[in-house]
Amino acid sequence: MTSKNRNLFAAALAACAVLTAPAAALAQTVNAKFSVTLPEKSHQGQGAARFAELVKEKTQGRVQIKVYYNASLGNDVQVTSALQGGTIEFVVPQTSTLTGMIKDFEVLDFPFLFDNEKEADAVLDGPIGQKLLDKLPAKGLVGLAYWENGFFNATTSKHPIARLEDFAGLKFRAVQAPISLETLKALGANPVPLAVPEVYSALETRTIDGQATPTAVIAALKFNEVQKYLSITKLSYGAFLPLVSKKFWDKLSPDDQKALRDAAVEARAFQRQVARDAARSAQEDMARKGMTVNVVAPAEIARMRAQVRPVWDKFAKEAGPDLVKDVIAEIDKQRRK
Repeated sequence: MTSKNRNLFAAALAACAVLTAPAAALAQTVNAKFSVTLPEKSHQGQGAARFAELVKEKTQGRVQIKVYYNASLGNDVQVTSALQGGTIEFVVPQTSTLTGMIKDFEVLDFPFLFDNEKEADAVLDGPIGQKLLDKLPAKGLVGLAYWENGFFNATTSKHPIARLEDFAGLKFRAVQAPISLETLKALGANPVPLAVPEVYSALETRTIDGQATPTAVIAALKFNEVQKYLSITKLSYGAFLPLVSKKFWDKLSPDDQKALRDAAVEARAFQRQVARDAARSAQEDMARKGMTVNVVAPAEIARMRAQVRPVWDKFAKEAGPDLVKDVIAEIDKQRRK
């Protein structure tokens, strides 16, 4: 073989190597946007920041995520739609946001479903949670892991919620999901659907009398400035779900897809601990600042749960009776431990 031919042969081999090299090795840095509803220092914001750090580390810088806080890219409904269209890459809404497109997620919003975080973790991190995640790709979304928003507790400007009857007649903010509306009606309140960014102003102007969100969120959004009473009702439990646009996901190599899943799971432990610590410290801090705090007695919680049981029955048909049975069975299993 002549020197010229050897050079041509070497060049051909090099070209073949490039064509067959792993996609991850060839990929240039990918920049992605991550939309977060709450402030940077919130449990949601800290979780997103930790996730972005872990993704950069695990992909060796191939995937770089910029986090946008305070709903600056739009509310969760708008951004989730943008993910489906592929114009934004990440969002971390509460699972309630997904109930309009996948009814099965409604089971996680059943009022007074969980007594504690251990029960919620068992349902979300096991086969039931995965079964729900498996329904997302058909809607143009990929779910990575479940993070924590927390137990929803009530704030009001008129009086504390100590008994079932205290909900009667209150103009109460509803999450933008049908089950939230029906739950508040069953409790005797008048539901007013509002997105998170609208709530502070509505409370300040007395357009609404109260709302229910996790205690850490109440503090992060400074609702204590415009509400006098905080009642620990555990009305429902909220899980955050980091979502990826499937259009973006499908462009990633299998290694980078795994890196994203691993990062979300690793960030989960951090984010949940932040959320739980924040709930405790927020309650104490708001009490020191003058908010009146009361813990609803277990007997009254039981009355409230009985009052909303028709809501369970109604939405069990939509979420799927078998799924609801599986959730209740897992909770009962945890309570027997």
